[in-house]
Amino acid sequence: MLPGLMFSRVIPCCIKNLRSSRILLSSTSVSGVQTQVNRWFTERANYVQVERDSSVEGLAWVRMDRKPVNSLNSDMMMELNLALENLENNESYRGAILTSANPGIFTAGLDITELYQRDSDYIKKFWTQLQNLWLKLYGSPLVLIAAINGNSPAGGCLMAMACDYRIMAAGKYTTGLNEVKLGMVAPQWLQDMMVCTIGQRQAEVALQLGTMFNPEEAQSVGLVDKVVPQESIESIAREEMQKWLKIPDMARVLTKQMLRNQAIEKFNKNRETECDLMSMFMSSGGVQKNIGRYMETLTKARGTK
Repeated sequence: MLPGLMFSRVIPCCIKNLRSSRILLSSTSVSGVQTQVNRWFTERANYVQVERDSSVEGLAWVRMDRKPVNSLNSDMMMELNLALENLENNESYRGAILTSANPGIFTAGLDITELYQRDSDYIKKFWTQLQNLWLKLYGSPLVLIAAINGNSPAGGCLMAMACDYRIMAAGKYTTGLNEVKLGMVAPQWLQDMMVCTIGQRQAEVALQLGTMFNPEEAQSVGLVDKVVPQESIESIAREEMQKWLKIPDMARVLTKQMLRNQAIEKFNKNRETECDLMSMFMSSGGVQKNIGRYMETLTKARGTK
């Protein structure tokens, strides 16, 4: 396709998406919705805290808080999705920093109890929530910065990679996609994002071995953009956000959507088929045995503490 023709097709689509992403929630006909939106930024949901930054205009903090390890169950993924949607629909917000309310753990990834001894229909619904969360993160018009203030395996790495910029705390933390070690497989869209982030060869090795990178290794391969002391990660994330917010929204969002549009279109084309396949795979006997063994290991580890 000629560059000019591709540009003429992508730009109208991006403008449409940009406009639709900025519809005010007050335009809905449900009574009391605007009050609910205003309260969202002064209260917290069960597992997600959303608060307005006190010094940077247009910035919100989204903090995961599902103790002990912020594992992603259906409710938490829905809350994250809703938090981002509310921010996108509120024109006073232009960016968000995603982090953990529990330093030492960003998120341990998917809550595997949602995948263990469940039928394929249940797993399909759960997997749909994961797909929705990734799409909301990856396609968001907001500037999203991940402040990775602890361990971030699997789903945590997924969430961070979907953001525009990633800052990781120094220390004995790791991040990466380690699904294969549990006998599971990262979906195609996640593998593609890993390739785009760290390159084909690095991704081939890391995905097949389930490599977990320490902060310095993660930075060297491009999995994170910056490594900073734990005590300064929030202030440095705030400083980085200010750089991004200096860019005019229209130009930045159109550029982002042009860069990511192809991956999103591929995802949307295959999402239902993938969901069916992943639900069947996850509910298979072999995968269930692997998950069961891993859960036993976790139980024993907790018992020794």
